[in-house]
Amino acid sequence: MRNLTLQVGVSAILLCCASTATPQTVADGQPPSGIITGVVSDDTGAAIVGATVRWSQEGTSAEVDVATGADGQFSLSGVRSGPYHLAVSSPGFANQIVSGVLAPGATSRPAPIRLTLAFDTVSVNVTPTIEEMAEKQIKEEEQQRMFGIMPNFFVVYGHDAAPLTPKQKFELSRKALLDPVDFAFTGIVAAVQHVRNDYSGFGGGVSGYGKRYGAFYATIFTRSAIDQVLLPSLLKQDPRYFHKGEGSTKSRIGYAVATAVVRKGDNGHWQPNYSGIFGSVATGALTNYYYRAEDRKGFRQTLKYSGIGLALSATAHLAQEFLFQKLTTHSEHP
Repeated sequence: MRNLTLQVGVSAILLCCASTATPQTVADGQPPSGIITGVVSDDTGAAIVGATVRWSQEGTSAEVDVATGADGQFSLSGVRSGPYHLAVSSPGFANQIVSGVLAPGATSRPAPIRLTLAFDTVSVNVTPTIEEMAEKQIKEEEQQRMFGIMPNFFVVYGHDAAPLTPKQKFELSRKALLDPVDFAFTGIVAAVQHVRNDYSGFGGGVSGYGKRYGAFYATIFTRSAIDQVLLPSLLKQDPRYFHKGEGSTKSRIGYAVATAVVRKGDNGHWQPNYSGIFGSVATGALTNYYYRAEDRKGFRQTLKYSGIGLALSATAHLAQEFLFQKLTTHSEHP
């Protein structure tokens, strides 16, 4: 009898122990939640910062979003156990969905998630530099010729011309100086001077003609080098004439005449024409040395001819504004 009582007691104790070993559920009947951690990177293995990781579970409407940190890692805590999906997205990358199973109260660590570039969403905007824009414009200007023959390179017909670099100012001037038409024009002027016996110190014959030709071309070269390259580069001014082409006739006349004493700076603002005024005086002084002593001009004469040069510049600009545009081919004007 005592043995029977002992057996019953032992059996009762074993039943109690067995009941305490049975898994328990939370009060609401749901299994314990868990944690999901991982890392998001690109194809090279570099961490993607700020990528969005969205947890979801089939059969429920619950969703949880989290963003990756500086090391590309993310952590979702307190999410329901069971099968899950992670939708991973980041601007410029193709979306990716990763699936897994989270055990009750466990931590799930899916394999590193690598996003690939979405080429259909990547756009590359190629914006030309100011120098590249100017280069394209001067290539067009180098095609501008009056009657299709005489170069008319130093005129801008567009309203959005980019400023020239010192190198571009030199190149544009070089193209004008080496144009065959300029050599022919110099030959005609030298021939007229020769016939009229201007600058008699050069003498007659072929030698006298050659000296007149050389002196006149040297004068053109010096003016171009100083007025169109050297001073505009140092003072950051544009050596070209900017065609107005709009407004009343009176306003266009005033503009053309004024541009003899004002010039557009490389910064787009109008400034006193230091390059043209000082260049005219400097050219007049230097070119004296291309002629014989008896044919040279004094300082007063140099200033006088500089003033005449400014007047001729204003006249040339008037012609550019109202006449030369109509005679110029391959120019970018309406």
